[in-house]
Amino acid sequence: MKEEESGPQNRELYALLHISPEASDEEIRKSYRQWAQIYHPDKYQAIEMKEIATENFQRICEAYEILSDETKRQIYDIYGMEGINSGLELGTKLNKAEEIKEELERLRRQEELQKVAAHLRPSGSILANLSLPQFLEGDGIMKGMYMASEIQSQISKHNAVAIGGNLAVNGNAGGGAASVVFRHQMSSVSSIEFMGSMGLRALLGVQTTRHISVHSKATMGLAMSLKDASVNLSNTWTRQLSDTAHGNIHLSLGPESSIAVGWKKKEQKRSASGEIKLGTGSFGASAHYTHRFSTKSHGRIAARIGSTALELELGGGRKISESSTIRMLYTVGIQGIFWKFELHRGGQKLIVPVLLSRHLNPVFATGAFVIPTSFYFVLKRFVVKPFYLNREKQKASENMDKTLGQVREARAAAKKAQQLLQNVANRKRSRQLETGGLVVAKALYGSHKALKNRNQIEEVKDEVASQIIDVTLPLNFLVSDSGQLKLHEGVKKSGIMGFCDPCPGEPKQLYVEYTFDGNNFEVIVEDLDELVIPQESHRS
Repeated sequence: MKEEESGPQNRELYALLHISPEASDEEIRKSYRQWAQIYHPDKYQAIEMKEIATENFQRICEAYEILSDETKRQIYDIYGMEGINSGLELGTKLNKAEEIKEELERLRRQEELQKVAAHLRPSGSILANLSLPQFLEGDGIMKGMYMASEIQSQISKHNAVAIGGNLAVNGNAGGGAASVVFRHQMSSVSSIEFMGSMGLRALLGVQTTRHISVHSKATMGLAMSLKDASVNLSNTWTRQLSDTAHGNIHLSLGPESSIAVGWKKKEQKRSASGEIKLGTGSFGASAHYTHRFSTKSHGRIAARIGSTALELELGGGRKISESSTIRMLYTVGIQGIFWKFELHRGGQKLIVPVLLSRHLNPVFATGAFVIPTSFYFVLKRFVVKPFYLNREKQKASENMDKTLGQVREARAAAKKAQQLLQNVANRKRSRQLETGGLVVAKALYGSHKALKNRNQIEEVKDEVASQIIDVTLPLNFLVSDSGQLKLHEGVKKSGIMGFCDPCPGEPKQLYVEYTFDGNNFEVIVEDLDELVIPQESHRS
């Protein structure tokens, strides 16, 4: 279970100075003086202790420098150390948190746009048509090839350009085309595109898109062929039907006029779509359904029927890395029996359709489906799956080693910080014992699960103690002269001096055993909850 992210953020410096996020300037100065007195390097003679003090004194000074400056404190409250370290020049006229937030948002957007403008987004695809019957007839296995490539760039906040090209070879014939698309964002709800291409499809066109409402969008396009001067007008209306589904109507008027009605639905586990298209000389209907068995694998079934198509497609795919997916599809139709292999990596695609037979022989079709499918599952079960499981285990082990290393460093730093608190903490504890005041007998900070087994720490050291840190000493140090201990609400306790986070990413609690007025008590609180001891009910 991951730690909730909805809690207050940017509170580490408040924890470091042991003050509330609402602390006044005077409270900040007072806390700084107290901590600076403890950690000032000049107090220590031993080299090791002086080094520890210097490291923690620098942390205290940095926290005070930020929180004592009104502007820096407001920036920190909104954006944390990211905002402080960004080096932004806000000027002297920005005094309100809203003004600072607005200015930071503007500068951040500007920085992001600069990054986007400098970043080109390439995409491309290669399709290689293979024909087994053609190969058996001695004509070579390659039937044809198609290659396409495009580069998109955000040249300014409202303008983008895409340059692309494609080459196609089919038998002894071939050709190519080049295209340019310029897109301008006219407003937050409308945009316009100008396009031009030369080669196989020489044309000029313009297309505009507008969001009519929150759930509706309309697109209108006009294109003219440079070969025969024919004009094509297109209109598309899209409507959001629900959170996971939308429908669209597409109308095209020109040499090949048509109207199409489509529907798409995408959920976490499944997606589906369908379309019916009627044209002046053709008609067609298509549908597909995809089911996600897990975050990495899916199955797919699709069907197409019409005046030029009649086919059924079955298959599936698997995610082999963060950006790569492989798919294997089996198609039976009037054009023959096909196996199709696809590799998708980022914006690149490699598609290899293999024509197995031009004839729809039922026995051959069944064998063409069963034999490769069986081979695929055997390969997946005994080769692919073990390989990726082993790789995932290796990555998990590396991440665990990295986390363990960070926790070991944090524990070492917390232990060093406690060393400098020890003398004062012991004196405070002795004074409280003499007067029957507040004494923290035992305090443990760590994961929920580990604290449930806190009594077994000695027996289950590796599993439990590694997720808990003993913070008895720093809590005794934080007891006030009046015999009270307060940890502020909304501040993660891992940032307190002498504390650390022993289990990153896990929900944490603080368990405290204490004595007051000769009686023993215990209390447990969540990481962001306020702790005030002794509690009112324990004072009587």
